[in-house]
Amino acid sequence: MKIAELLMSELDREAVGIRKTLERVPEGKNDWKPHEKSMALGPLATMVATIPAWLDMVVNMDELDINPSGGPKFKPTEWKTRRDLLEQFETSLRKGREVLQNTTDDRLLNTTWRMLAAGKLMSEQTRYVAIRDGVLNHMAHHRGQLTVYLRLNEQKVPAIYGPSADEGR
Repeated sequence: MKIAELLMSELDREAVGIRKTLERVPEGKNDWKPHEKSMALGPLATMVATIPAWLDMVVNMDELDINPSGGPKFKPTEWKTRRDLLEQFETSLRKGREVLQNTTDDRLLNTTWRMLAAGKLMSEQTRYVAIRDGVLNHMAHHRGQLTVYLRLNEQKVPAIYGPSADEGR
């Protein structure tokens, strides 16, 4: 089995939990934060929904500056309804799967990807490691963060890797 196929299989497994989590994000609370230093609910949900499309940057760009001079060039699409959020996710997931279908193990293992902040190198890794760390693990981390936001907003937390307090004890 090719590495890209293994990554796609993992992406598909994680997508199940992401979808279940996004289906419970409350509408009308996009500005809600559990703490002044925390990210607001709306942008966090958008990040979780759109991370699969980050595969395009890691596979098809050589580097990304997350704080370029002149400011970021990317502005996430805001959502108002849960349906909008889920559509963003499905579009992102299709993009991520397409990217993995069209890459090679040689590209994933033998070429590097760099992340910069204001022109300074933050990390340089093989694309495979960047996908594992910067996309898949990052996606699971923020999904977990989002489940805490669900709990604090009296929403049911879905079972993801096993039962949750709200599903399947």
